[in-house]
Amino acid sequence: MREEKILLGHGSGGILSHKLIENIFFPHFQNSILAQNNDAAVFTVEKKKLAFSTDTFVVDPVFFPGGDIGKLAVCGTINDLAVMGAKPLYLSAGFILEEGFPVGDLRRIAQSMQAVSLETGVQIVTGDTKVVQRGAVDKIFINTAGIGIIGESIFISGGNARDGDIVLINGTIGDHGMAVMAGREGLNVMTALQSDCAPLAGLIGEILPVSSEIHVLRDPTRGGLATTLNEIARQSNVSIEIKERDLPVAGSTQSVCEILGLDPLYSANEGKVVVICAAADANRILEKMRTHPYGRESRIIGSVSRENPGKVFVKTMIGGKRIIDMLAGEQLPRIC
Repeated sequence: MREEKILLGHGSGGILSHKLIENIFFPHFQNSILAQNNDAAVFTVEKKKLAFSTDTFVVDPVFFPGGDIGKLAVCGTINDLAVMGAKPLYLSAGFILEEGFPVGDLRRIAQSMQAVSLETGVQIVTGDTKVVQRGAVDKIFINTAGIGIIGESIFISGGNARDGDIVLINGTIGDHGMAVMAGREGLNVMTALQSDCAPLAGLIGEILPVSSEIHVLRDPTRGGLATTLNEIARQSNVSIEIKERDLPVAGSTQSVCEILGLDPLYSANEGKVVVICAAADANRILEKMRTHPYGRESRIIGSVSRENPGKVFVKTMIGGKRIIDMLAGEQLPRIC
């Protein structure tokens, strides 16, 4: 790394984030579990396959249309476990609070976390609280870690995509990033715009028994769908082509993107899962996804090929094809 200081872009989930991980963290922390390079570590303890993940949430504003930092923290870690094929079981929650933060807001955040816990059956069983001087942190940061159990026959990884596979997603893209931006900038006219923040363990748990040929699951959070597909293409050494006409984008999200000059492909999602599976099972998986409340708008958006490995393409409305790369810098800072 030539940069002498950390930039906001290092937290984007895009190219700068990957360089930070590859050049700083991997060389010092490298081991066979970390080298899996997935959303959660997978390892075996006394013949039980477990998934373990951690994440820190610094979203600004703390409350946004469709959610808040507490709901986001619990959903985010549950989803990181679920996309490894795990049944999430337990979470920890660590709070860093700024002196002067309203107790009423903290109670509201805790209630949001409780609501997701009750919905999913995933318990918050341990935690920590620190308070720092006014100005030393922006209101509240939350760290969550989680652990789940994986069935012996399940092997999900970003490196499993195969030639001929089909790519599915469970609904509209870019909603979370644009909802946070609307809340931050006070775009009150966009009343229909809501974050898609949701726990996906239930949806994923229902589709896993449908097919043994689900190869990749990934939640496209920071950096959006474009960055996530690039990560999968590089891990699996394949190319992925998606069709612009099949990409689901809500009208309110598209409107905000057009106003701000942003691309929904790079906008964060917090309630979406990319499913890559064998072509023969795609329609059965799609039908099952559509029976779940968080999957009613599911659709097929693309396919996988062995040609041009490491590349992601979008077939445009007019029949052309263009490359979409990872997010280069920071499209929207502090969206999760």
